[in-house]
Amino acid sequence: MEKSLVELDKGTICSSWNYNSQRLATGSVDGTLSIFDPNDPASSSFTCTSKIRVHDAGVLKVFWVPPEYGDAVACVCADGTLSLWEEVVEDAQPLQWKLCKRFNSNSAQVLDIQLGVSLSGLKMVAAYSDGNIKVYELLDPLELKNWQLQAEFQNVSDSVSTLGKASCSSASISWNPQRGGSQESSFVLGFNSNTPQLNSSKVWEFDQAHQRWLPVAELALPGDKGDQVYAVAWAPNIGRPYEVIAVATEKGITIWHLGLNPDRNGRLSVDKVALLTGHQGEVWQMEWDMSGMTLATTGNDGVVRLWQSNLNGVWHEQAAFEPTT
Repeated sequence: MEKSLVELDKGTICSSWNYNSQRLATGSVDGTLSIFDPNDPASSSFTCTSKIRVHDAGVLKVFWVPPEYGDAVACVCADGTLSLWEEVVEDAQPLQWKLCKRFNSNSAQVLDIQLGVSLSGLKMVAAYSDGNIKVYELLDPLELKNWQLQAEFQNVSDSVSTLGKASCSSASISWNPQRGGSQESSFVLGFNSNTPQLNSSKVWEFDQAHQRWLPVAELALPGDKGDQVYAVAWAPNIGRPYEVIAVATEKGITIWHLGLNPDRNGRLSVDKVALLTGHQGEVWQMEWDMSGMTLATTGNDGVVRLWQSNLNGVWHEQAAFEPTT
């Protein structure tokens, strides 16, 4: 017999589990952020424990901050605003959610963000509707309101080039999930825009020696570089001699292998190993499992598909889940 984990309010349009899947954050069309917690430690059912009106516009995306920085959620709203909300205790009162930071932008709207832990601390990458990328860094690990802009650049392979103002309808960012060690910060980003040079997914890595972000790989064949990108997802790496990244465009979902050792120009090798088709329409969300072996995808057709590769490296659809009424 099927059992419901959680009952979501009508109008819920996004959700995100925290790092250990013990808390759920959801966003609604009315601008409400909802937090769900287990009924008890042994329960698999969740109940809404907090509702916060974060904006007049709908909440399109929610992201949990990495756990070492407390219980906090970033919200991207329909008007392109970005805010950060933290669960705090004040004056011996019960836990409550408070606004700790609102990121202002003159005109461009925030399309997507990702938070990641680097050698120097917590960073946030934000993609904007004018085609710009901004990287913020947290100045004090105990104060989530204190951020500074570390870098701003465009998603082009030639770091010297600059383009005019673009019009981007969506963007997708995926932070390299590798944590700790001596590895430099890196992420992959692609745009859905009217400017072909911006669209293709680029891998960006922080150059510690020169304190700047550099494009180290482009995940597109020569004839596909102008294709609009709907979603990207960087797989966890448990012992592979290469990274695995999925990129969704109108042609399907491409699986890429990314080399680990740069050439003398600092570029990483790329190899397109599979093109997955099956979804009808855009694929707008992709997630890897913790092992980086199974990819879950969904999109306009409402179907959730699971993909895996066999021992010979051939990718195939493992399962499909149709929406229920």
